[in-house]
Amino acid sequence: MKIRKATEHELLELWGYESIHTASSNAKFFCDNIKRGNTEFWTLDYEGELVGELYVFYDLEDRDFADGKRTAYLCAFRVRTDFRGQGLGTKLICHVIEHIKEFGYHRISIGVDTTDMANIRLYKRLGFTIKGKTNY
Repeated sequence: MKIRKATEHELLELWGYESIHTASSNAKFFCDNIKRGNTEFWTLDYEGELVGELYVFYDLEDRDFADGKRTAYLCAFRVRTDFRGQGLGTKLICHVIEHIKEFGYHRISIGVDTTDMANIRLYKRLGFTIKGKTNY
């Protein structure tokens, strides 16, 4: 199992786009932020196949999530269904958290669907606390 940073081109491929010109506005937002160095796309690879992903935003318009100095935001955390329950997602998120701390970030926020109990349990186990905020 390998944890690594990936590129915006790999994001487009993963999300099913041929190029940035055919990508949705959401994919373009992620790619633009990766290019600018504001976002990192982390992957969990198994034998050359992507089985997990996690994104870090360092600065966002909503300062509660990421303020560019002390608070970073994690989002779109996924592990392929057939690889869940093996601790791989925990390894990915812990690796990324340690990386973020190296840049001097002391607080990490993460978005989660309130019905996603498996991830809520994981985040609590990792020391996250619940702070409610609704976004659209």
